[in-house]
Amino acid sequence: MARNRKKHDPEVADPAPLAEALGVDFVPELLDLALTHSSWGYEHDSAPDNERLEFLGDSVLGMAVAQLLYREHPDLSEGELSPRHHALVSTVTLAEVGRRQGIGPYLRLGRSEHLTGGANKDSILADAVEALIGAAYLSRDYVTAEAFVLRLLEPFLDQVDRLGAAMDPKTALQEIVTANEADNPVYEVEGRGPDHDREYVATVTVRRGRRVLLSATGVGPSKKQAEMAAALEAWYELSGTERPEA
Repeated sequence: MARNRKKHDPEVADPAPLAEALGVDFVPELLDLALTHSSWGYEHDSAPDNERLEFLGDSVLGMAVAQLLYREHPDLSEGELSPRHHALVSTVTLAEVGRRQGIGPYLRLGRSEHLTGGANKDSILADAVEALIGAAYLSRDYVTAEAFVLRLLEPFLDQVDRLGAAMDPKTALQEIVTANEADNPVYEVEGRGPDHDREYVATVTVRRGRRVLLSATGVGPSKKQAEMAAALEAWYELSGTERPEA
């Protein structure tokens, strides 16, 4: 696929070292396509982007993880396997995979996405990981793509609880609070900054009767996201779980 660069295109690293690090002999055109976000395609006369590869990779990912969990946990029921599967294929997990593999500098993004930090956005990184899985499948075969998936996810296989909490931190916090026989978490949120660049700070407090067990804060661009950030901080404190590397 021709690069078709424009003068204002953001600089993107040559993806060959990434392919070598990932351990997959990609068809070069498929590797390029997997790393091409729709914002780049939009700015280049509707050029192809990675959304179709993402669709394919999502299915390969789901099958590979389902097979892994089925083999590794013969005593678990469907109801116990499902949340594990959901956590391992989630945007939260795939974004962490993308950061761990250093995919960001290789992404072809439109100028606006580039300027707003698109190379580090969870959704863009997760989509690119799925697209790379799809590209591995088309470049080689299912066996190669499955092995690729398992290599990517191996560091996360024993972190299902943490990944689940990151997906839905308020529910995770409520569950651990209930297990500790504490009172329901109480959230307080305040906004700061101008209307066009508003930021919210949430504080969640967990008590048992009059005793404050902990208080945690979180920041986000909306009240909901700030509350979720605070809940996740509280969950880490109560669970004693180690936070992931930045």
